[in-house]
Amino acid sequence: MLFALLGAIAIGLSLGVMGSGGSILTVPVLIYVLGHADKPAIAESLAIVGGIALIGAVPGALARRIHWRTVVLFGVPATAGTYVGAWGSLWISGTVQLLIFAVVMLVAAWLMVRGSSTAVRQSGSPSVAPLPHAGERVALVMAEGLGVGVLTGLVGVGGGFLIVPALVLLGGLGMHQAVATSLMIIVLKSGVGFWKYLGVLNELDLHVDWNTIWLFIVVGGVGAVVGARLGGRINQAKLKRAFGVFLIVMGVLIGWREVGRLMDPTAMSAEPNSVETDAVEPTPAS
Repeated sequence: MLFALLGAIAIGLSLGVMGSGGSILTVPVLIYVLGHADKPAIAESLAIVGGIALIGAVPGALARRIHWRTVVLFGVPATAGTYVGAWGSLWISGTVQLLIFAVVMLVAAWLMVRGSSTAVRQSGSPSVAPLPHAGERVALVMAEGLGVGVLTGLVGVGGGFLIVPALVLLGGLGMHQAVATSLMIIVLKSGVGFWKYLGVLNELDLHVDWNTIWLFIVVGGVGAVVGARLGGRINQAKLKRAFGVFLIVMGVLIGWREVGRLMDPTAMSAEPNSVETDAVEPTPAS
């Protein structure tokens, strides 16, 4: 449980400082530390990240750093995409979802290691650029929102590592405003994705662990608030490079494990159906 609590704090700090990375940590912690089944863990990740992001977004909202027009332009198609992705997960095995998740981790690592210096240069501007009115850029923002949303619903990632660069480079936002806006977008699409996932799990006779969800939201929420306060004092470039290297290691390990499971039918058949399994006492023979 200690490692789970440390993981919850790390999830909150990541969301608060960088506006991303929370769900990249949440899914592995739920599956490999707490032993939850694949699909319930992905659903729980949506609830946890959405709840923590909501807490983390409060300081940004009070400081008026959230760009609400961007929330609508990016968030509406992202929310629709999340619904579609969660619906589509009904026909994809948990192992395949985790293989996709491992690829997402490696892409996130590449973006963080390669693009951290660009993001920091953008954040160096003392003023926040307005959202460009060019139709092409607005269309790109909405298209990426849709794509990130599908990814969120499919594998449970909040997608902040894709949202923040898009808001900076396409939306014209400063880094701190992009982080605050990203958190609000994550709240919207994670909430819709979790709601849809509950229906998917019900069809598969699977369940989420509500105690874990609330524990992670509370502990991670504290980390998110602390992270939001520390965000301006931490070297974002160095932090993202270090986090990117960590993601590379985790992505390779998860990919290796899930490929092994995919190649081993006995491992697939032994997969637990729910995180809430009740032992059944044998009935004595009469």
